[in-house]
Amino acid sequence: MPWTLTLILLVVVAIAAFTDIKTRRIPNWLVLSGLVLGIALNWFLFGWSGLKSSLLGMAVGFGIYFVFYLLHAMSAGDVKLMAAIGSLVGPQYWLAIFFFTAIGGGIIAVVLLLAKGRFRRTVFNIGIAVQELRRFRAPYLEHEELDVRSGKALRLPHGVAIALGSICFVFIQYLQFR
Repeated sequence: MPWTLTLILLVVVAIAAFTDIKTRRIPNWLVLSGLVLGIALNWFLFGWSGLKSSLLGMAVGFGIYFVFYLLHAMSAGDVKLMAAIGSLVGPQYWLAIFFFTAIGGGIIAVVLLLAKGRFRRTVFNIGIAVQELRRFRAPYLEHEELDVRSGKALRLPHGVAIALGSICFVFIQYLQFR
């Protein structure tokens, strides 16, 4: 991945993590800037194949996270941020970032749950969510704690997990191509 795209990725996720911690929001100006720069730079650097990869990465990032948004498991800012990241890195690298984000988010969640004394309750809620999804029902409809928009839900600043996943990805890329 070119250094320009890597630098933009790191700046975008750092600002997203900071604002998500501070305000619990990821600003639209940030994700729009990342999205436009991702598409434009990929097109400039790689021509039509770069444009195609950028748009496909954006679609994959948006599509996967939009499912989580529909289930009220993710906020709209997280969806837009992952679409912007997809436009910067393309679909293959986006999937790697998604993997690292899931691991980082899981670690952050366990630490947060233990600190808040909600580990057992959350394991129970995961069981409920799985049951509801197996019945093709949205878990948040019957259980308010499973709705990220509810005051009863324990919310994680997912922008931090996305930033950690992206930083891990960049670090591993750096180690591989040193």
